[in-house]
Amino acid sequence: MADLSSKLSVNVDTSMFIQSHTPFAEFTYGEHSLRDKCILVVGGEYGQCRDVANAYGFTNVVTPGDIYAAHPEIWPFSKVFKDYYKRFAKPLPKPINAESPEESLKIEAIFVYNDPRDWGLDIQVVLDILLSREGILGTYSSKNGDKSLPNHGFGQDGQPLLYFSNPDLFWAASHHLPRLGQGGFREALEGVWDAVTGVPLRKKIIGKPHQETYEFAEKRLLRHREALFGKKADQLKRVYMVGDNPESDIKGANTYVSPRGIEWISLLTRTGVYKDRPGHKPTWKPRKIVDDVKAAVQYALHDSEWPEPLR
Repeated sequence: MADLSSKLSVNVDTSMFIQSHTPFAEFTYGEHSLRDKCILVVGGEYGQCRDVANAYGFTNVVTPGDIYAAHPEIWPFSKVFKDYYKRFAKPLPKPINAESPEESLKIEAIFVYNDPRDWGLDIQVVLDILLSREGILGTYSSKNGDKSLPNHGFGQDGQPLLYFSNPDLFWAASHHLPRLGQGGFREALEGVWDAVTGVPLRKKIIGKPHQETYEFAEKRLLRHREALFGKKADQLKRVYMVGDNPESDIKGANTYVSPRGIEWISLLTRTGVYKDRPGHKPTWKPRKIVDDVKAAVQYALHDSEWPEPLR
């Protein structure tokens, strides 16, 4: 934050940032709060996503690495990651106890915060939970495969909900071609689930381009604006969404319906997932395609009729 504040000559703090998983913080509030429930957090390096979940207010967070460290037999192909998991794994609140399910680890919700690193382990653990009875690891629901039940009995026995924070199939990395992102992991998990069950995977996806994330961002922006200008500030009329991915950034801005009547304008940069190529048009058409973020800001200032252009 200090480095970014210095470069922009603007005081920047975490309240000004919204990552794909930031809306998960909302699950720690309300009548059905998961604040003190045992949740599984998937993705990221080391225990960083657990730390983020704790910062959001979740008090009982388990990772696949914790489960593997306690029960390495759950996925024997992660032996090469054994030392890696030892560096951040924490004791489980309960073990996996197939002989005594009431004393076994129970997961109340599954959150994929970031792109997973060990896909095999993570898919296996998530699959075990979704096939269990009421999210109790070490159990297998007797309803699974019962064709007399909805969804052939799968997901009909109190299993926890599965949440993904980012639907992006690709993202822009240092490699010259886009790399698979969290959407790739989701597709792999869905493929395994389909092979095992033959029914659709029950899940909830947030992040761009979904409505929930844009509304969360709009609320955060309005709170920040009120802190700057007070409650008597003029009504916010438009927001400029600058992004490099037509399938997420641009689609989200184009399809978002603001409950407050605020106009969202999409600006697509050439510096990430999207690259200009002859005959190649973005799947979702932005208001304007620009070279980079600076050009996007210049466009927004001109479009908003600010008196002085950005230099």
